[in-house]
Amino acid sequence: IITVAAREGSANLYRFDAESGIAREITHGKHAVQSYRSSDGGRRIVALISTPVEIGDLFSIGDGEPRRLTHVNSALFSQLNLTMPEEIWYQSFDGTKIHAWVQRPADFQPGRKYPLILDIHGGPHSAYGWVFDHEFQWFAANGYLLLYPNPRGSTSYGQEFGNIIQYKYPGDDYRDLMAGVDELIKRGWADPDQLGVTGGSGGGVLTNWTVTQTDRFKAAVSQRDISNWASWWYTADFTLFQPEWFRQPPFRDPQEYASRSAITSVEKIRTPIAFILGEADWRTPPESGGEQLFRALKFLKRPTAMVRFPNETHELSRSGQPWHRIERLRAILGWMDKYIRGKDVAQFRDVMNAAEKQ
Repeated sequence: IITVAAREGSANLYRFDAESGIAREITHGKHAVQSYRSSDGGRRIVALISTPVEIGDLFSIGDGEPRRLTHVNSALFSQLNLTMPEEIWYQSFDGTKIHAWVQRPADFQPGRKYPLILDIHGGPHSAYGWVFDHEFQWFAANGYLLLYPNPRGSTSYGQEFGNIIQYKYPGDDYRDLMAGVDELIKRGWADPDQLGVTGGSGGGVLTNWTVTQTDRFKAAVSQRDISNWASWWYTADFTLFQPEWFRQPPFRDPQEYASRSAITSVEKIRTPIAFILGEADWRTPPESGGEQLFRALKFLKRPTAMVRFPNETHELSRSGQPWHRIERLRAILGWMDKYIRGKDVAQFRDVMNAAEKQ
């Protein structure tokens, strides 16, 4: 059996013996095999392989090293200054080793501190890795340092690491993320007074949670998030993990849902936070996510904004309409620029009116 398996952020092809289960690596290296096809029983395979500086090209895989067949984006990429991220491992609060990547601006200068954006992946059972991500390159091109870690709960580090957050999400994964921020500050790369945080889906959950736990971040953008677990339980199309995340439904144990919901602690939020939502998102319906926090924060006269995209689903950032995907990136960057760098951003110029600022 030939399939893709992920390990510590890399995704490679493996050949599994159907009787013994013994695995043999077909490809190896720091990249991501995204898809593959064979017409001769697996003796020769054509695979689509991506790296942090290559969106994806076709490679022929036989007995030796993969042979590259295409250079689809060479003309475009020859005009861009794309850089490889730096791989780091750091120690969390309890000694757990956390894997992460740092995307630095192309003109990064040692000794200079940069504004930092912590980018949190969704899932929560998924992982960042050695694959192209235009967002990281985009923010780095605009002068930001990007930290994207795989906290506990992430896949590709073993079953125990992935399942340790069961019934405790969000929780210690937040502490893993903050340990990464502290690591980059300690290294002298990140400016502790210019911190931002963003994430989508499960990353939106943790973005919301983060700003209820600390005021260290100057800006936050929460995308397709969940702020009220009880509301989400009743309205989402995604019921697969509900029994694994909560022991009881909310009508039997409302306190557990409330204790893990950002809306419960909304009055603690002082960080300016924007919400990016898809109006056709049934995975994390806007009502159980950013809309509740937005309305509560408006009542509290705290700086907030809600950007809602018509006809967009939970896949907005991946397969949404192109102009919506561009507008989404501009909105995230604009919010960070406004509250981290103090820039005048027209889109968010009237976030708070005169009465609210008093």
